[in-house]
Amino acid sequence: MSDRLLLVARVAGAFGIKGDVRITTFTEDPLALGRYRDLRREDGSPGLVLSAVRVTKGGVIARAAGVDNRDQAEILRGLKLFVARESLPAPDEDEFYLADLIGLSVETREGDVLGRIKAINDFGAGDLLEIQPPAGPSWWLPFTRANVPEVLLQESRVIAIRPEETE
Repeated sequence: MSDRLLLVARVAGAFGIKGDVRITTFTEDPLALGRYRDLRREDGSPGLVLSAVRVTKGGVIARAAGVDNRDQAEILRGLKLFVARESLPAPDEDEFYLADLIGLSVETREGDVLGRIKAINDFGAGDLLEIQPPAGPSWWLPFTRANVPEVLLQESRVIAIRPEETE
């Protein structure tokens, strides 16, 4: 099994007095978190085994094995939960997981290499690709159709247009 782990949630804190935990999910379907059997910590060690997962604003409330009271749940605050990339369902045709873009070559339409995708973040205004050029500091590119008109997973590259070129 690959060691490639994807962040799917973060424990936000305790909920109630019986050990339920509030979890912020980063999945399209918040209830998907309850279907993952192998939630892990960032280092790959076992994370949480969840049950009785229910949707709430911003995520889910769940029971976690071995967490029986509020104090135990509160200790988990900030815990990031990951799943192995292989455990996710295959995307539909012409779809992809953002995590699959990391490491891809970023090129112009003419084939000039701009760098590689180092990371993908969303600071609240939409996804941003962090591009690491062959030399120099990384730079950010909004992940929009105007800036990234083609994603060519089979070729391990994306076609990008720098924002100053679209103005």
